Amino acid sequence: MRAAAIQLNSNEDKGRNLARAERLLRDAAADGADLAVLPEKFNVLGGPDDLRAGAEPVPGPTTEWAAALCRELDLWLVAGSIVERVEGDDKLRNTSVLVGPDGELHAAYRKIHLFDVEVGGTMYRESDAEAPGDEVVVADAGGLALGMAVCYDLRFPEVFRIMAVRGARAVSLPAAFTVPTGRAHWEILVRARAIENQVFMIAAGQIGRHPPDHESYGHSLIVDPWGAVLAEAPDDECFVAADLDFNSQEEIREKLPSLAHRRPGAYRWPQPAGATS
Repeated sequence: MRAAAIQLNSNEDKGRNLARAERLLRDAAADGADLAVLPEKFNVLGGPDDLRAGAEPVPGPTTEWAAALCRELDLWLVAGSIVERVEGDDKLRNTSVLVGPDGELHAAYRKIHLFDVEVGGTMYRESDAEAPGDEVVVADAGGLALGMAVCYDLRFPEVFRIMAVRGARAVSLPAAFTVPTGRAHWEILVRARAIENQVFMIAAGQIGRHPPDHESYGHSLIVDPWGAVLAEAPDDECFVAADLDFNSQEEIREKLPSLAHRRPGAYRWPQPAGATS
């Protein structure tokens, strides 16, 4: 299987963003991609007001756009993440969707971990506009067991181990990593999740400046189960692609069977510090 990670510089203009995503998806398909991953909030990226204005239901207009493109290009697509509006709820969801070559929506994953942090003097408060999901997802992408995560989830290894135990062979990671955290941690964390779980990581990032005053690191990556970087994007809107060698993955898992050596009976979650029984 050939996988592609699409790197975009999205903003609050949904039409512009979809046009740029379509151009790069067509290029990736022409390069032989069977599976492509778009970045986080690829259809609309901005401040809380921009997100609310651009939010839509799932399924909705953006998934319809993705479905038509997947049918035409015979492509499996992780439509990055979409800013989802949920009827009857004033909080949005950060939702990654898997669309198949049949044009059907095969899975949806809602980002579990919200980015409420201070980075380089800038405050990020995703919880002001968004609510977290509560379900780990492994989907069938044409015979490939594909785990689905989004951006900040990368810092929570439990999610990726659960995916691996459920049979994931690859994980999609739409992201919009900040520049300071990206420089320090992005490649290290993507490679670590690949090595720990002996999976392929397809990490598609946003690049450059976005409203209101944020900047994303880019450097989209495709990493193999040994932790080798198969492809890395330059500092521009583009796609990178690599062939996923599942025979090599099987060999790694047979020779270094760390997943098989797990001892779940010995793993007991500690109580939080200060908790009493």
